[in-house]
Parts: sequence; structure tokens; C-alpha cells
Amino acid sequence: MTARARSAHVGTSLSMADLLAVLYARVLRVRAEEPDWPGRDRFILSKGHGCAGLYAVLAERGFFPLSWLDGFYANGSRLTGHVSHAGVPGVEVSTGSLGHGFPVACGMALAFHRVKAPERVFALLSDGECDEGSTWEPMLFAPHHRLDNLIAIVDYNKIQSLGTVAQVINLEPFADKWRACGWSVTPDGRSDTSCVPSRCVVDTIDLDRPRDQLNLLLTRNIDRDVNESALYLQPLVAYLSREPVSIVVEGL
Repeated sequence: MTARARSAHVGTSLSMADLLAVLYARVLRVRAEEPDWPGRDRFILSKGHGCAGLYAVLAERGFFPLSWLDGFYANGSRLTGHVSHAGVPGVEVSTGSLGHGFPVACGMALAFHRVKAPERVFALLSDGECDEGSTWEPMLFAPHHRLDNLIAIVDYNKIQSLGTVAQVINLEPFADKWRACGWSVTPDGRSDTSCVPSRCVVDTIDLDRPRDQLNLLLTRNIDRDVNESALYLQPLVAYLSREPVSIVVEGL
């Protein structure tokens, strides 16, 4: 679909593909046949430029026909180049202006928390958007209000549009900064070849056990040794050049 549309941001979709598959097959309480079900979990793709990956998973999950993917990024298509909720079942919020999705997710979690509702809110961020001050506000706000129904996931692929994350604004020590704000940080272990991605995600997001801190999952799904002169192409090259791994997820 991205090749047909000649669209960009392929790397950011690939780097979260297995995460989305596991979330929508094993973790999120959603109903494809009833996308507006009041009791559903809310998923916010804060890095809205990775919309191709989300659209593909929603179509595979049955939220809308697979044929819609053929019109991705085309003039007049409802599947726009940054994720849009307008006329797209399964999408909660239009995002793409980086740093905005996480605060919206935080507000949703606060609303559910105040009425003691069981709904959970998941926010998937890019590492690059953690340059934004609007990302750090909910990072502080959520632990202060004990929003244990909010789960943050950062796709820590260390690549941005104009350089590596370290070159643009170095985030390190990244995990320690989240911990200092009151988050329980769990690397997903995908640098360890013995850890199957789907199992890492399911083990990490064990939402039934009690928590004293909010839950953050740091993911690393693209080789960190990137060619800085080809940042838009390297994620695809790195992904396709890895040893093939077959991941079967029940429900997709």
C-alpha cells in the first residue's frame, strides 16, 4: 500500500508492526464489529505519521474492508497520510502533530480514572516526539494523578527525519528520566534474539497485577547502527535484512 501510494514514513510503520499485531490480537479490549463500544480500551497512535501500519492492522482485524488500503494516501481517501479518525472505524483521535497524542491519552485516562471506569488507555509514541515539551507534561502529570490505567509505549528506534535521535536532541539517559517522573520502565528485550517480540509485549503489559508506578514499555525494533545518509531508507533495509522470523499471533 505504501509503494502504490509512494508515501514516506515506511520505517516508522515497520518498527511497530509486531507491537500493533500483538496489541490488537492479545491485549486491547476492542470489538471490530462494534468500534464505538463504550467499554473498549482506547489506543492512541501519538506518532501519527506511522498511520500505514495502524491502518493495515485495523483492516486485518476487521474494522474496515481490506480494499480500503488500496486508496491509502490518495486524493479524497479517508486513509490520509497522517492518522485520521474521520470516517475510519477503530481510530480514536487524529494525530500527526508530534507531541499531541500522549497528552490526549493522558486526559482520557484521567476521565476514566475519576469515574473508576475499567477502560484502559494505551499511547504509542516515537522517540523523536519526546523532544516535544508537550510530551513531558503528561509524563509528569500522569504519575502525580496515579493514572494506573494509562500505558505508554515508546518506539525507541533512535531515528528521526533529519538525523539520529542522538544528533537532533540526545534523550539519554532516557529510561532514567521516565523513572524519575514516577514510571516503571521495562525494555522489551527485543535486542535479545531469545525473546520473541509478541511474548515480550504480552509479558510486559501484564495489566492485572498491582502497580505502584505507571507502566512504560521501551521498544527497540530497528538496528541502531544506521546509515546516517539514508535515514528514510535504512529502516526498511534494516528490517528486510534481518534473519527471517515467523510470528504467529492468534486472532489475526
